[in-house]
Amino acid sequence: MKHLRERDEAGEFALQKFHRRAEQIDKRDRVILKNEEERQVFEEVFDRRTLMILYDLANRGAFSYLNGVISSGKEARVYWGVKTDGTDVAVKIYLVASSDYKKRMQYVVGDPRFNRFRRDSRGVAELWARKEFTNLKQCFDAGAPVPKPLAFLGNVVVMEFIGKEGLPAPRIVEREVTKGDYQQIVKALKTIYQKGMIVHADLSEYNVMKFEGKDILFDFGSAVSIEHPQAEEFLKRDIANLNRFFQKRNVSTIEDNVLLARLQRGVRNSKEKQVPRDEDEIQLTNATDV
Repeated sequence: MKHLRERDEAGEFALQKFHRRAEQIDKRDRVILKNEEERQVFEEVFDRRTLMILYDLANRGAFSYLNGVISSGKEARVYWGVKTDGTDVAVKIYLVASSDYKKRMQYVVGDPRFNRFRRDSRGVAELWARKEFTNLKQCFDAGAPVPKPLAFLGNVVVMEFIGKEGLPAPRIVEREVTKGDYQQIVKALKTIYQKGMIVHADLSEYNVMKFEGKDILFDFGSAVSIEHPQAEEFLKRDIANLNRFFQKRNVSTIEDNVLLARLQRGVRNSKEKQVPRDEDEIQLTNATDV
């Protein structure tokens, strides 16, 4: 699928036309599909409710139109979005039809920030979007190198695009790495844990991008509060994954237990949490803050 765009005869984006068609049963009128496989992908991602959410986000300025997929997984797909001023954004859509959400409840149950959510497939998809936005916000506000969260609504999260001209930055698994990269990521983990009070819980060489000399952590859907009962276990796993990757690349690392102690040193479990708002309330930030 190349585009999810509606333009009038003059070539301008027609939000009202998109809105009307989003209410129709026949979703196929809204996108050019090459073949049956793309048709099935479209129907899996862009159900009627998700299309309405995308329309609302576009109408509020989160993006103007979407281009092609830049990342695809079992639980979500990420699209290259463009704002009216030409700024690129990443639009992550959590799949309502995903069958893996139940297996990931360990990352929710016990996190004091997310006590209430619907247990149906859409409710869990929307929870995951709200959870990723909240995790990114806590980490970004703490000064960690993560994509800036821009908006969320329903099962959709809009965030800063890391890359250029629609091409996402490469992941470190695809690049040569140095001791400097290791030190950057360790520093990022320290900031995320000590200031953001978050554990990534799914850290690997596939969840770190290298862009303009900086290592940027992403994919925070699984991240948990440091007050989560399994937070230390998840942190140990993140450290083990990080060290294993760099050791394979012949980069010296800090011993797992030593690094764990350094990250945990001086951390106090704050009772003041950034409680997320209702999952259907959009949160947009000023573009000048990017």
